[in-house]
Amino acid sequence: MKHEEIAHFLLEELQRKGADDVVLQLNTGENTLIKFSNNKISTTKTWESTNLSIFVTKDQKLLNTSLKSFDKEHAKRSAENIIKIITKMQANKDYKGIAQGPFKYRTENELYDKKIEDMNEEMIDLVKQAIDTARKKTKRTAGTFEKTVGESYLLTSNNVEAREKGSGLYFSIRTFIDKNSSGYGSCVSRIKNKLKILQATEHATQIAKEAHRPKKAMSGKFDVIFAPHAMAAIVERLADNASIFSVESGLSCLKNQLGKKIANEQVSLYDDATIANGYGSTIFDAEGTPTQRTPIIEKGILKNYLHNASTAKRYKTKSTGNAGLISPRIFSVSLKEGKQNKEELFSQIKKGIYITNVWYTRFQNHETGDFSTIPRDGAFYIENGKIKTALKDIRISENMLKLIKNISVLSNECTQIKSWEVETPTFVPYALVKDVNITKPN
Repeated sequence: MKHEEIAHFLLEELQRKGADDVVLQLNTGENTLIKFSNNKISTTKTWESTNLSIFVTKDQKLLNTSLKSFDKEHAKRSAENIIKIITKMQANKDYKGIAQGPFKYRTENELYDKKIEDMNEEMIDLVKQAIDTARKKTKRTAGTFEKTVGESYLLTSNNVEAREKGSGLYFSIRTFIDKNSSGYGSCVSRIKNKLKILQATEHATQIAKEAHRPKKAMSGKFDVIFAPHAMAAIVERLADNASIFSVESGLSCLKNQLGKKIANEQVSLYDDATIANGYGSTIFDAEGTPTQRTPIIEKGILKNYLHNASTAKRYKTKSTGNAGLISPRIFSVSLKEGKQNKEELFSQIKKGIYITNVWYTRFQNHETGDFSTIPRDGAFYIENGKIKTALKDIRISENMLKLIKNISVLSNECTQIKSWEVETPTFVPYALVKDVNITKPN
C-alpha cells in the first residue's frame, strides 16, 4: 500500500506544479529464472522488482521516466525535476492527450494462478524431467524456465485507477544431436496445469532426431510449410506494422492499405488481449483503456490500424486499447486457424520445404515489406507429402505482402508462441505458403 500512496502523492505533486496529463504505472513482482545447458542446471535466480513508470505532459511536451525510491521526499524531488526538464523540451504538436476515465473492466480470464507462486522447487524437478526425456533420443539440451508473479496498478490524471494481478510460466528447450542437428520447443501459460513442458520437449527432440545429417539446400521458389514457431516470427512483425506509429514513421508495409485486400481471403489477423490464458492478455492498456479484440486483417482485407487515445483523436476514430506509454503497440497476436489438419497440409506438397523455426527475421525495407529470415533447427525437404531429408544453409528472402497473399492453407489448430524471436505472444497454426523464395546465406 505504501507504494500506491506514493503514486497518489506524486500525481498530486505533478498536477500542483502544472502538469497536464500524468500516467503512473506501478509494477511489482517476483521472478524466478532457471537456465540449463549440457544437460545440467547452470543457473537458478529469484528476485523481486518494483518500478513506477511515469509519463507526464505539459503544453504538448512529453516526458517518460521512472521512480525507484518510494518515499515522499524522492517523489517530491522527482516531480520538481520533471517539470523543470519538461519546460525546456520541444512540443509535440501531434499529441492530443490520454484516455478519459473512468472505465468499467471485464472480469479477469485466466490471467493469474496462485498455484504458480510457490512452485520454485517444482520448477527444478520439471526441468530435470525435461532433460531426462530429451536425453533418451538426443545428446545435449539447453534452455530456460521462467516464472513471473506480479501486480500492475495504473493511476492517471484523467480519472483512471485500475489494478491487475498476473502470473506466467515460460519454458524453452533446444535439443542437439550435433551442431547441425537441433530441434526447438517452447510453451507458455498463465495457468500452472496448462503448461505443456513434456510436449514441448518431445517436439524439440523429434525435430532434432529428424534433422540428423542435413544436406545443403537448393535455391529457388518452393511451396513451404511453416510450423508455428516459424510462422509466429513473421505474423508478429506483420501485426506490429499495423501500429499507427509504424505507419506514420515509414516503418510499415501497410501504409495506405486500409480497406484494401492485401492477403489471401483465408487470412484473418487480430490483436486480442482478451484471450483466456493468453501470455500477452491484459485488461487495460497503458492509459487505462479497456483492451479488446481488434481485427487487423479480416478475410484478406486490412481493417484497422492500432491506436491510443491521442492518435485516435487525430484520425477521428476510437482508441483500439493498444496504448503503450509512448506509442500504440500489440499485446497478443492471433492468426485465425483454418479447416485442415497438419497431415492434410503435408499431403498437398509434391516438392517443397518444411521450416520448423527461424531467427534473425529482419526487414531490408520496412515500407515495401522486403525481409529475410534464416531457418534454425530442423528444416526439411518434402516430396509427395513425406519428409525426405534434412536441409541446412537456407535463407528465406521474401516480401511480407507477397507472402501473406500466397498463404494457401492454414491448419485447424493454433499454438501460442513466445520465444527469443517472438517477443509478443502470438497464436498461429501451421501454414502452407506457395512460391516462397529460398536463397543461400551470405
